[in-house]
Amino acid sequence: MGPIWGIDLGGTKIEGVVMRSKDNPEVLSRLRVPTEADKGNAHILHQIKKLIGMMSEEVHEQPSIIGVGTPGTVDPITGKMKNSNTTCLNGTPFKEGLEEVLGIPVKTANDANCFAIAETRFGIVQEKMPDAKVVFGVIMGSGVGGGVVVNGEVLNGRQGIAGEWGHNPLDASGGQCYCGKIGCVETVISGKSLERYYKEQTGNIRLLKEIVADYKTGNDPMSDQTMERLIHFFGKGIAAVINILDPDAVVIGGGVGNIDLLYKEGVEEAKKHVFNHRLDTVFLKPKLGDSAGVFGAALLV
Repeated sequence: MGPIWGIDLGGTKIEGVVMRSKDNPEVLSRLRVPTEADKGNAHILHQIKKLIGMMSEEVHEQPSIIGVGTPGTVDPITGKMKNSNTTCLNGTPFKEGLEEVLGIPVKTANDANCFAIAETRFGIVQEKMPDAKVVFGVIMGSGVGGGVVVNGEVLNGRQGIAGEWGHNPLDASGGQCYCGKIGCVETVISGKSLERYYKEQTGNIRLLKEIVADYKTGNDPMSDQTMERLIHFFGKGIAAVINILDPDAVVIGGGVGNIDLLYKEGVEEAKKHVFNHRLDTVFLKPKLGDSAGVFGAALLV
């Protein structure tokens, strides 16, 4: 099998990679161009085409198929993009339009799915649990998302929303979510939501990293309360996923995923809510960093 090609479509940048093969992550080309989303959907498609042309010049060949990781997802029924924070894409036939512009088949998945498959095939799961059959990749940053990998393949689902635990109902105290529901996981334990909670309780604006630092010193009771909120609701939220999927491993990515509390206190909290007398799921820190998205996109093909 020849090289595999992937595109990671972000809100501000589009990154592309050409890798040696699905079994060899050697990078042959890795380039970026600005998204320039303010110029609209058609411009984004042509930025992707431009990026592929730049990589083609480097590797002296053209792709016959390409994988694209997207914010949001392509609805498998309507073929139109939905749930994307790059809002100009929503409601557009993104995949169909890109195939028309490029003249080759395109496979798409959301960015959390790309993270999950990359960490499974080339990242921490391959290193620590190479025999894992079911992996849940968590994204906890300014939002909360997730991706499911079963037997080395991304699980998209009939509606293209497999793994989207960030929009399960968790607690009404999270308030209104952009999706229209109240108390989604994302409204309770995303980075922005934790910062908002701290501000609501104190009237003071603090970044999450500052709240975490204050928690470690023990000098700010409200930082303690904010972190206890994270631990409690992370355990409750992830346990619901484990009860349904029973994954071998959970990989926690995103800025909030860097908080060490999740791997001990958060796991202990999850034990209280899992439908078993013990918790065998292994929780892992990701290995690939910002490479996960674009590597995962390439693996879609």
